[in-house]
Amino acid sequence: MAKKDKNKGRLKQKLTDKYRLVVLNEDTFEERFSLKLSRLNVFVLGGLFSILLVAATTLLIAFTPLKEYIPGYASSALKIKVAKLTFEADSLKIKVGILENYTKALKPILRGEIEVESVDSIKYEARQRFVDLGKLNASKEDSLFRDKVERENRFSLEKNRQSSVKVVFFAPLNGKISQKFETTSKHFAVDITAKTGDPIKATADGTVIFSGWTIDTGYVLILKHAKQYISIYKHSGNLLKEQGDFVKSGEVIATVGSTGELSTGPHLHFELWSGGYAVNPTNFIDFK
Repeated sequence: MAKKDKNKGRLKQKLTDKYRLVVLNEDTFEERFSLKLSRLNVFVLGGLFSILLVAATTLLIAFTPLKEYIPGYASSALKIKVAKLTFEADSLKIKVGILENYTKALKPILRGEIEVESVDSIKYEARQRFVDLGKLNASKEDSLFRDKVERENRFSLEKNRQSSVKVVFFAPLNGKISQKFETTSKHFAVDITAKTGDPIKATADGTVIFSGWTIDTGYVLILKHAKQYISIYKHSGNLLKEQGDFVKSGEVIATVGSTGELSTGPHLHFELWSGGYAVNPTNFIDFK
């Protein structure tokens, strides 16, 4: 027990023993600075300094931009930007889905997979089956009403105006025809070669009914004209018009490109449709 107390006293003596730290001039041995220290003071001051250093470092990282350089941390501005881009990506995904569904619905019509004649004949036969011939004999009131309607429509200005509309087509692009219209190979168009970036013009006045991207034909623009004519411009580089825009004949609507998996070089794949049927554009347009 005495030995334990003795060791305890020695430890306490070592911790409380005073030491002097003296700073001397090396040449003159003049005392410049002196400080009385003990082991206990050194331990206490070192511990306090370490705690203050850790606290200062923590505050510096937590409340300054330095935390951005630590892996796992991100700035608030970056988080806001990421959230905004996520919402925009979701919106684009929805729009792409709508365009894909719209394009999928148009493809059978543009490829001629829907035979108009067969559909009309089926409808006609169906109507014939359910016609009650006994009801075809019009009464006197019906006859008078029909005669009145026919007289009113006989001189209709709207009817005369529509019948007098004449569609004049112009060449959408100045270039050489690399592939002609061929029904045997189901190439219902003419391919016109040109330089990338050359302007593509509207072949006639019309309204844009489709302006978008397809995997096979790249950027596609479809115009609806008078007299049930439709013109289609495929493999474009850039589209300058949007769906619903009205364009005038000769107005620049796109540029030449080579987009889509089926494209082999910069050119314009131009189609002309009339009443649901593909027609040879060279019969209506002089490409020379």
